[in-house]
Amino acid sequence: MEAYDGPQIVGMDLHRRRSVLVRMAEDGHKLSTARIANSPARLMAEIKRAGLHPKVVLEACYGWYWAADTLTAAGAEVHLAHPLGVKAFSHRRVKNDELDARDLADLLRMGRLAEAWIAPAEIRELREITRYRGKLVQLRTSCKDQVHGVLAKLGIEVTCSDIFGAWGTQWLDELVLPQPYSWKVASLRQLIGWLSAEITVLEQVTADLLAGHDGYRAVQELPGIGPVLGAVIVAEIGDITRFRHPARLCSWAGLTPRHRESDTKVVRGRITKQGSRPLRWR
Repeated sequence: MEAYDGPQIVGMDLHRRRSVLVRMAEDGHKLSTARIANSPARLMAEIKRAGLHPKVVLEACYGWYWAADTLTAAGAEVHLAHPLGVKAFSHRRVKNDELDARDLADLLRMGRLAEAWIAPAEIRELREITRYRGKLVQLRTSCKDQVHGVLAKLGIEVTCSDIFGAWGTQWLDELVLPQPYSWKVASLRQLIGWLSAEITVLEQVTADLLAGHDGYRAVQELPGIGPVLGAVIVAEIGDITRFRHPARLCSWAGLTPRHRESDTKVVRGRITKQGSRPLRWR
């Protein structure tokens, strides 16, 4: 089997430390199975055994960026399996890494693979920044909520709309609290300051990356969309021309209702929420 010279299809089951690669001929005959430690050099060496321009499929799971980039650099035609499209793997009576890799290759070979879009490096970098900013905002909101919680425990009436604004900051400075509540509020306020500074830096970095971006400028023409929300939309959608119709974009974002139809019965439910959570939340 190793002497096979035709086009090869490779299924890759990627995990945090090790991965399994199954090489397969176009007719479905398995050529080999390899278990490798996760490293670009090891993957590059293994994929060379699949000949020139093999088709490789891996699942969009934890840490897939490096594998997709390494395979592309090696000349492979990379396909990214959508996690929902291979969810049925978990219902098999026998499940292991080799079977998962083999089934991925089979789905690609038969043209039945549910694929996810492989975002280019610049979109992935932008997503990293906008999503990290979102995480920091969540942490800052949590800190602010905890400050309000301390004041509520002590029965202190809050008389201003924003205790973290100019007037509220002065009010907190003059507030005398018993220990350990005083220390906790001071610690939370310090964390809020650090998080706010990091959020400001990320917003500036995002603005610099998107300077001159036509889509970023165009989306801000819509009412209610500013620089921050515009950056999230651009980062999550990426190349909008890959959607041939607005309905496809809505479906991809998880904003369309579920549809269940059998015989004469049709049921429409709530939106699927099967898409970008940051985009849908915004």
